[in-house]
Amino acid sequence: MSRGPRRWRRGNAPLDGAQEVNVGRCMRSLRLHQGYSLRALADRSGLAVNTLSLIENGKVSPSVGTLQRVALTLGVPVTAFFQPEPMPGEIAHLSAARRHRLAFAHGLLEDLGMGMAARTIEPFLVTLDPGADSGPAPIVHTGQEFAFCLEGILDYSIEDQVYRLHPGDSLLFEASLPHRWANARAEPTKAILVLCPLGAPGRPAMRHFGLAPASEDIPTRSWESGIRSQQR
Repeated sequence: MSRGPRRWRRGNAPLDGAQEVNVGRCMRSLRLHQGYSLRALADRSGLAVNTLSLIENGKVSPSVGTLQRVALTLGVPVTAFFQPEPMPGEIAHLSAARRHRLAFAHGLLEDLGMGMAARTIEPFLVTLDPGADSGPAPIVHTGQEFAFCLEGILDYSIEDQVYRLHPGDSLLFEASLPHRWANARAEPTKAILVLCPLGAPGRPAMRHFGLAPASEDIPTRSWESGIRSQQR
């Protein structure tokens, strides 16, 4: 790690006239997007809080090894730190090859909205392993939630009701209602999930997929044990 900010460039373009990227600012943006505090990122990456703070504030330039450790913790490629920052209001056109794919305990999560600054929705393509579920505790967050089943069968439990989604079925509900999801079948399930938090985002995706600890901003209601299944 060297003192003083370094002028990073993309590819083999000449430094003069090249689009400069603020690595520290990109790191902070990715950290906040993943729902990590500076302390939490330090604990999980094994790096010092002061080191991360200096990098984010442009006081020092990180080594490749440091970037690799942070990238591994955040579940992003190292190249994510060298992406130019999107301007507010910019259109985000994302090819399938450029989507960030993150494996989690239950399957695969793909961010469909990467590249939009200050976005107010979180669209994902979710692939759930056979038998996967969100766990015994209900999920509660602000805003609304939308699910569209593409393949397989997706069960959503909302309060005391189970909604079964077959391919082509959709579900929209207030996310303040305690909810859980499950793929109880022997084959993978694929769905589009759109999280629309109100006010401060609160990173609802973190709660759905257990990617990072997040504090609850809405008290969790007690989960009713009796569930009425809505079958087709």
